[in-house]
Amino acid sequence: MYRSKEILGRPEWSFNRSVFKSIGYSDDDLERPLIGIANSWNELVPGHYNLRQISEAVKKGIYRAGGTACEFGVIAGCDGTAQGHAGMHYILPSRDLIANDIETMVEIHRLDAVVLLGSCDKIVPGMLLAAARLDIPVIFMGGGPMLGGKKFDGRKSDLTSMSEGLGMLKAGKIDETTFNSMEEVCGPTCGSCSFYGSANTMNCVAEAMGLSLPGVALIPAVYADRTRAAEQTGEAIVNLTRQGITSHKILTKEAIENGIRVLMATGGSTNGVLHLTAMAHELGIDHEEMLKTFDTLSASTPLVAKVNPASEYDMEDFYKAGGIPKVMTEILPLLHADCITVTGGTVKENLEHYIYKYEFDPNVIKTMAEPFESRKGLAILRGNLAPETGVTKPAAIDPSIMTFTGSAKCYDSEEAAEEAILNGEIVAGDVVVIRYEGPKGGPGMREMFKAMKYLYGRGLAKSTALVTDGRFSGTNNGCFVGHISPEAADGGPIALVENGDKITIDIPNNQLTLHVSDEELQKRREKWVRPTPKFTHGWLGLYSRIAKSAATGAILDLNDSDN
Repeated sequence: MYRSKEILGRPEWSFNRSVFKSIGYSDDDLERPLIGIANSWNELVPGHYNLRQISEAVKKGIYRAGGTACEFGVIAGCDGTAQGHAGMHYILPSRDLIANDIETMVEIHRLDAVVLLGSCDKIVPGMLLAAARLDIPVIFMGGGPMLGGKKFDGRKSDLTSMSEGLGMLKAGKIDETTFNSMEEVCGPTCGSCSFYGSANTMNCVAEAMGLSLPGVALIPAVYADRTRAAEQTGEAIVNLTRQGITSHKILTKEAIENGIRVLMATGGSTNGVLHLTAMAHELGIDHEEMLKTFDTLSASTPLVAKVNPASEYDMEDFYKAGGIPKVMTEILPLLHADCITVTGGTVKENLEHYIYKYEFDPNVIKTMAEPFESRKGLAILRGNLAPETGVTKPAAIDPSIMTFTGSAKCYDSEEAAEEAILNGEIVAGDVVVIRYEGPKGGPGMREMFKAMKYLYGRGLAKSTALVTDGRFSGTNNGCFVGHISPEAADGGPIALVENGDKITIDIPNNQLTLHVSDEELQKRREKWVRPTPKFTHGWLGLYSRIAKSAATGAILDLNDSDN
């Protein structure tokens, strides 16, 4: 029996039936499985602008397969719009609000299953956290990436070209006319950003873990194929419900490892580490175990796909080159091929039956035998500057700066660092240190996206580095390490760095070293004073009290407000 029927039987539950009927549901509707559609559609975020249309297609599939669709709304903020101002404090915390809201709506209404419609940076992870909590049939369906824009700086432009262009404008490399003209042509369609940032990364990881239909992650938002895939998703969720295949049967440790393999093989966003660690926590997997898994799998996973920011190719190119099915086929010996997926079949079965619609492109996806690099796409670093780990993305770092030693220039906020970069205060050989931007200290672990883009625009991407207890966008390149844990607000070593200190980033050896003696650091620690929280009320006031370090996935510790 479907679980919704526990609260719809006559006569004891006739009140509930009357509630549904007051909306227009019929007796026939209430006999079918009730399938929730958690839709993050809005008119503020380009990645979600098409989700109303996608939802209608999902409903067609649900009704065609014999289910009843029950749609409800979910918040969704745009990371891009939030960059560089106070709104960014809310972005990572929104992940947990989204998970809580979906969990709440599903449980209040005793829904039998749910289709998760999202697209962007924290919305997809929030939905995946909800999927990990809810042991019911779940399918994730994204809105798809936007198309690339007018060519700029040697490749198709995207929304982040505006930030790179600002750095160029400040450096006198382009004029205002050129800069202003980019506004209307760098993002020509709706969809998640056309580069391989956190949004597209998490869509790809969801597919790799078996939580989305094969091939769906990278279908561009404006392609008719996405509408067809949405209808198929509606049919599939009803079939899953009838078969009793729940999220916990799909989201196993082995499935997460498949997600990590694809993350590494494609050089996905560093935020993938944060979100997968948090999701594993929901499934009862300790974060230390997850970090060890990242270490192990990153060392043995070749980089078989290269897309923007690691190359000139964007998400549309990635899709046409074969997308995630092609990547998974190439690295199949490294995957858990017998994992069950939302098709009801296994990873291996899905790949065997997948039909490619375009010609393979070896410039985008190579073979495991002859990859772009045998080195890892993402790397976990440790050292006296990051005792609990830091995260970097070798796939987006030029080989010439895989090892970098420079002098620290310290800033206690994102805004201070960005102002210094735009004013020309950063020079070759500097390591920009941005701190008090972690989960607790930020609060909300803001992205240092603009800082890295400004360095790029000023021509410093290959001669400087940046380390932070904040995060990065998947579109960033240059030499960078984020997620430094413990964070500055918790008294981590990054709080003790002073201007002029030497720092070495050694990616080949997974080391991050502050060249200051233990004795000197202890002296500095004795003088250090924990800063006053930036927010003491509202959601951010609560979040700053209960958020844990990035090493844990920035999970919320509801048991200890001092942690």
